[in-house]
Amino acid sequence: MLYVLAYDIGTTGMKACLFELGDKIRLLADAYREYELYVLPDGGAEQDTEQWWESMVSATKQLMADAKVSPGEIAGISFCSQMQGLVLVDRDLNPVRKPMSYMDQRAVREMKEIGARGITVAGLNIRLLLRSLLLTKAAPTSVKDPIWKYKWVEKNEPENFEKIYKWLDVKEFFIAKCTGRCIMTKDSAYSTFLYDTRAGKEGFSDSLCRIFGVKREHLPEVISCTDVAGTLTKKAADELGLQEGTKVYGGGGDATLIGVGAGCTKVGQTHIYSGTSGWVETVLDRQIVDIDAMIAGIVGAQKGRYNYFAEMETAGKCFEWVRDHLALDEIDIYLQKMDVAKSKESVYESLYDYLSEVIAKVPAGAGGVIFTPWLHGNRCPFEDPKAAGMFFNISLDTGKSHLLRAVLEGICYHLNWMLECQDKRVKTARTIRFVGGGALSGVTCQMLADITGRVIETVENTKEAGAVGAAILVGIEQRVIADFDEVEKYIQVKASYTPIEENRKVYDRYYQVFKKLYQSNRENFAVLNRQTDQRR
Repeated sequence: MLYVLAYDIGTTGMKACLFELGDKIRLLADAYREYELYVLPDGGAEQDTEQWWESMVSATKQLMADAKVSPGEIAGISFCSQMQGLVLVDRDLNPVRKPMSYMDQRAVREMKEIGARGITVAGLNIRLLLRSLLLTKAAPTSVKDPIWKYKWVEKNEPENFEKIYKWLDVKEFFIAKCTGRCIMTKDSAYSTFLYDTRAGKEGFSDSLCRIFGVKREHLPEVISCTDVAGTLTKKAADELGLQEGTKVYGGGGDATLIGVGAGCTKVGQTHIYSGTSGWVETVLDRQIVDIDAMIAGIVGAQKGRYNYFAEMETAGKCFEWVRDHLALDEIDIYLQKMDVAKSKESVYESLYDYLSEVIAKVPAGAGGVIFTPWLHGNRCPFEDPKAAGMFFNISLDTGKSHLLRAVLEGICYHLNWMLECQDKRVKTARTIRFVGGGALSGVTCQMLADITGRVIETVENTKEAGAVGAAILVGIEQRVIADFDEVEKYIQVKASYTPIEENRKVYDRYYQVFKKLYQSNRENFAVLNRQTDQRR
């Protein structure tokens, strides 16, 4: 029996989970804490490391108070977190500025000045593109990629840039706080697009660092996700209420570990995630890239296996927007009766359940209304930070319930679009695991089955899939779980949804229109959103 403390570090909150690993994985206790995401007028998106750490401390103390496990029984600490953040620390491991979120899109000028000179493909100079593809099988073609954030700091905040000791990602900051050691796991290192994946040459590339103007000394040591990064220092242990010397593992990013927590670790298995963001991911035994559709085979937790990854920026975030602007009374009458804005883990779930009941009463197709879920630009299958959300085809017969359903359908349309793009290069699974907060709604699960034409399965602890994946890493390293191929045996299927043919016929027609809406409005988005601050 193994007790593992796993943290799922999301965009706006953190969940601490205590798992028992034996013949199955049991969630013994959990605690959730929120923190801020600061969306700035200039396209910035930042967070606060003090809020992060305070959330971890508070959640851990509550968790341990609720659990019947002593700190000395904890075999290891592991993390799953949001990826492609930029956390720059000084030699004392203090941040030199607020971390820049994966959503930050300020570095438009830096990307153009460095990456878009001369002949370009997918917005990147062809020489840089080809070199990146050769070494990493991917390229920094999005303004939100960490390289451009790093270059933005260098150009716009030279005094902060001079203080940099190491460039970390989100969970790596927590590891540094816990152990005093600066590392990056391979998946985090890969997401910088500076990591050479060629056999026998794995590691940060001096060549790419020179090309992009990145100081090699800013990049930390790289370890595997299952490696022990260090042990808990006395200072961190005292603050967290844990035992000094507890093993702290490398863990992984959400794109790495949510699939593991879903039980999708074998080649050909596909999972779909809907949380704040959303993605489609298929496990491969080779690394490929579709530069046109912005899909890459990214490095994960398994040696010799890659995750063919297609991402949309806002999935569940769109439903959060619905909650705030369509479901809740704008003049706060509802808020006076019950403050639903303080507990995403309890009251929000009951609100979402209610919304699902309302949506279930609306026929497939939302009365002809189509919603585009591009509330913070988009990445795949097109990269455009100026793309935006809209309700298309509203009529006098359209009611609020139609709009609510259209939002969920729009998210599912886009997930299907990414799945369709993956099918052009690889063989995706006919039965797909669906995880994340979106999978809590049976209405959404059935909708996804109808739109994709696939069997959709949900699992136990779907919202904790990332934390489950982080705990599994500890189980594998400590030999409680034999290897990644055995993981599926530990993940229980909760429900299964098969496509309803009548609904599928409706969705097929609307889906074809959905895919045309971006190209039809691309120039309009560019005109209206030319200046980022005009969008807010």
